[in-house]
Amino acid sequence: MQTGILYALAAYLLWGLLPLFLKQLHGIPPTEVLLHRMVWSLVFLGAILAVRRHWSWLRGALRNRALLARFAASALLLAINWFTYIWAVNANRVIDASLGYFINPLISVLLGVVLLRERLRVGQWLAVAVAAAGVAWLTWLAGQLPWIALTLALSFGFYGLLRKTAQLGALEGLSLETLIFFPIAGGALAWLLGSGQAGFDSASGWVQFLCLMAGPFTAVPLLLFAAGARRLPLSLLGILQYSGPTVQLLLGIFLWHEPFGGAKALGFALIWAALALYTLEGWWASRMRVAAG
Repeated sequence: MQTGILYALAAYLLWGLLPLFLKQLHGIPPTEVLLHRMVWSLVFLGAILAVRRHWSWLRGALRNRALLARFAASALLLAINWFTYIWAVNANRVIDASLGYFINPLISVLLGVVLLRERLRVGQWLAVAVAAAGVAWLTWLAGQLPWIALTLALSFGFYGLLRKTAQLGALEGLSLETLIFFPIAGGALAWLLGSGQAGFDSASGWVQFLCLMAGPFTAVPLLLFAAGARRLPLSLLGILQYSGPTVQLLLGIFLWHEPFGGAKALGFALIWAALALYTLEGWWASRMRVAAG
């Protein structure tokens, strides 16, 4: 479990810093950024598989229709999550995006309870209720459902569920996901480049280099996340995720000076209190088990 915690934390911190990368892609539309992430992720993963000479699993996976259907679903959820996040960063709504990943642990905990029959103690349910209150306050404050946050939270929550119960490992699963979407993404990117409509053509050399580096920037945290997800309970995985959006929130406030008044801070404070409550409850329960053992 300690290894799983390290993998998950590394993934979430890298995702927390991802806006720094996306903000550098000046002049590249969100849809094109998504295509670059899909295409170059597969190239990067293919290179890893080639170095390791690890291809034997692929033939069996491509012949398994049920497995392909599951990974097509996870790939679609991943594409929705990526596009929404890229659009939010491009639209200077990093704080709204961070809210999505603050909500996601709540989604992960509930999915673990409902679908995987993970049991929560009374203190854990109280933490979930406090987090839900924070989300409800932010919804009322905005006067509408926070669609960016909810789209990110739901898409990644269900993605985490599918990856946790997947039959393939982290590297193999992500490779299959990107392979499934490669014909669409590769064809669309080739059409944009060939027709002269790609922002890549007029971008600076530095931005073009960053587009090519979208593969490792995308694949490495996903590999870490998938490896962590297979080693941890879904409820614990969700709680660890608070580290990523905290970094995003701080970037949005202090680096890009997005609006964050006292009323909005109250909603975030409720969610942080839920995290503290969940953590303390887990520590106390562990102490009680040791004392009773």
